[in-house]
Amino acid sequence: MILLRLFLTFLEIGAVSFGGGYGMISLLSEKVTENGWMTEEEFLNFVAVAESTPGPIAVNMATFVGAGQAGFPGALIATFGVILPAFLIILLICLAAKNLMKRPAVGAFLGGVRPAVVGLILATGLTMLIRQCADFGENVNFSFHFLEFFFFLGVGAVALLLKKLLKKSPSPILLLLLAAAAGIGVGYLFHL
Repeated sequence: MILLRLFLTFLEIGAVSFGGGYGMISLLSEKVTENGWMTEEEFLNFVAVAESTPGPIAVNMATFVGAGQAGFPGALIATFGVILPAFLIILLICLAAKNLMKRPAVGAFLGGVRPAVVGLILATGLTMLIRQCADFGENVNFSFHFLEFFFFLGVGAVALLLKKLLKKSPSPILLLLLAAAAGIGVGYLFHL
């Protein structure tokens, strides 16, 4: 009975939640607390943990709640329930996309969307860079964090150098690991 309830609850969450993980948080909170699987405080703590782990929050939540309620089978069933709707929708889109991609209107649409997506990603990246490297205090005190800026420049330089040497883009995972190792090294040397 608990497995069916887990599956149906997370199937509903997966089917009616739009807007990605952040759009699902209120529905996740409602369903998880309504079923008594977590208190509101436990839910908030888990959201903090889920944000620091890989994967979408809904999948992390389904896996965690399912494991807590019915062990490994519960984790599998709840996770399957939450991803099933998105999987089926994407599958249908892929099946229809073969014929759609031949139409000139679809090509024109994608030609307009691609630059907008690149612009949004660039704007987000620049905003994150500014927030990481600069502090705008409450009293409009401005301070610039040179160490973070040099890490940004260093990772960019290493990425370009590796791309030139390897003739292909380096793995983002490799760059993250190199930056983490450099951060640990600098922190250890300067006792940060």
